[in-house]
Amino acid sequence: MTDHVVAERRMRPALFWGFIAFMGLLTLLFIALGVWQLNRLGEKQALIAAVTAHSTQPPQPFPDEADWAKLDPAAYDFAPVSLTGHFVPAEAILIFTGLGDDAKGQYRGPGYWVVVPFVREAGGTVLVNRGFVPQQLAETFADDPNTPAGTVAITGLARRSEAANLFTPGQDAQHRIDYVRDPARLSALIDPGLLPLAPLYVDLPSAGEGALPQGGETVINFPNSHFEYAMTWFGFALTMPFLVLSWIWRQKRQKPPKPGTSQ
Repeated sequence: MTDHVVAERRMRPALFWGFIAFMGLLTLLFIALGVWQLNRLGEKQALIAAVTAHSTQPPQPFPDEADWAKLDPAAYDFAPVSLTGHFVPAEAILIFTGLGDDAKGQYRGPGYWVVVPFVREAGGTVLVNRGFVPQQLAETFADDPNTPAGTVAITGLARRSEAANLFTPGQDAQHRIDYVRDPARLSALIDPGLLPLAPLYVDLPSAGEGALPQGGETVINFPNSHFEYAMTWFGFALTMPFLVLSWIWRQKRQKPPKPGTSQ
């Protein structure tokens, strides 16, 4: 028997048990991922319940300016709020967006959110998203001619800021166009005399069928596929023992080399 054959026979038990150990670790990993997805399912369900509860409550006064520095935007997301003050349409900002076929109003396709600073009587400025306008009408709403004048009381949904990413274009300061509703980022386009800006912005409801800007387009929708993901990982975990048993059965059927036979 050659040294090569002897070495191969010595390696076979190590490879055999090493493969089984590896498959066992994969099974544990798949189970852990399934449990993690179930935990995420519970968190997502709690989030949906909290948002639903927020959005159906009567409007509450917008947080005071003194509380903005320590405010948790997530705690106010989708909460109905009320504000009293006046709009500054000359400082309107257009946020590029697009509405699909699920739009609640009659207008859809590429366009802009019309975001207008709202100076509160109680102090500080809140950015208010008055709604959507189609792209071809953007120039008309650069200073939002339909903005109510004078002191007004408004209600809407408080929203936490959107986050820019690596693919978010930079601001077009000349045309006052941006791509995310982020008060901290948008403050660079606002008259410094209107600062500070609240860390939340407000989405207004629809002003009526066909009215522009087209409000009421807030989407309260959280993808929730965690249960399906969990079942997928658990399914992988269940298949692993069958794969291992099938592999062992094939290994047992292989005839070992006869003594003295070179490989």
